[in-house]
Amino acid sequence: MPENQIHRKVVILGSGPAGLTAAIYASRAQLEPLVIDGPQPGGQLTITTEVENYPGFRGGIMGPVLMDEFREQALRFGTEIINVWIDRVDLAQRPIVLYGKESQDSKDISTVVKADSLIIATGASAKWLGIPGEAPIPEGFGGAGVSACATCDGFFFRDRPIVVVGGGDTAMEEALFLTKFASKVTLIHRRDEFRASKIMQERVLAHEKVEVLWNTEIREINGSKEKGVESIRIFNNKSNEEAEYPTQGVFVAIGHQPNTHLFKGVLEMDDVGYLKTDGRTMKTNVPGVFACGDAQDSYYRQAITAAGTGCMAAIDAERYLAEKLHEAEKNTATNW
Repeated sequence: MPENQIHRKVVILGSGPAGLTAAIYASRAQLEPLVIDGPQPGGQLTITTEVENYPGFRGGIMGPVLMDEFREQALRFGTEIINVWIDRVDLAQRPIVLYGKESQDSKDISTVVKADSLIIATGASAKWLGIPGEAPIPEGFGGAGVSACATCDGFFFRDRPIVVVGGGDTAMEEALFLTKFASKVTLIHRRDEFRASKIMQERVLAHEKVEVLWNTEIREINGSKEKGVESIRIFNNKSNEEAEYPTQGVFVAIGHQPNTHLFKGVLEMDDVGYLKTDGRTMKTNVPGVFACGDAQDSYYRQAITAAGTGCMAAIDAERYLAEKLHEAEKNTATNW
């Protein structure tokens, strides 16, 4: 029998902008929400550098600082936050049941959480290339020259040449941040134009430390145990030529995969895994279950829109619970 058994009106999976905004609104509505942190407390903004486009901070704000503000505001209104790894969920039961472990590697269920309503704000995780040399050490060079987080690992590449893979805003941000440390940043993109916003493209292309390799793919990451990453094998998809390109670091910035595997086969989702919601609401196809943020939004994927959908999910959950209470009171009055 698990040591911890918890029952709440509103349970929120995830503590990024969407999850914590949902918590702020739910706690202010006196619903006493429980937030389950998950594997990355604070979400993707905790590994982001300066955030310039979140309203209210005219000089910008560092991502981790912004998420600390979110967290403290949620706690101020009475939100409870716990850190467990949710292993499985049962959305068919009422209340909904979530089974949690102390960590991903734990075998035994340590916590059972029951929820009258569930808000899914599990966000998304970085995608990888799936090439030789990319895996974590000792199989590859992950953690020894290969990274998906410039903020976390950029400092270790001071005065070294590195490459960034990708063509969206994330890749542009990573490349610009890494110019603070690296001697040279080579941006590798498989197409002949970027998908990033115009202002981000302009900043990257104008930077003296940045070089772009267009129509190029990385086929393999090479190096040694002693020195880490030493080179990559690249392929030009226009000329069909391969070459060895010297570098001491590889930063992968090719997008994200929604963290929704727990709900596969139960909740409706698109081909990628983004949860589908009903019209302008955050309702999923299961009553009492709502989705918001990057687990649901495959189009905008911004902190401000994640926060907005978190607000919407909390309001939807509040109305759902109010309707259930009204139905219960009506049935009680009828039976009496």
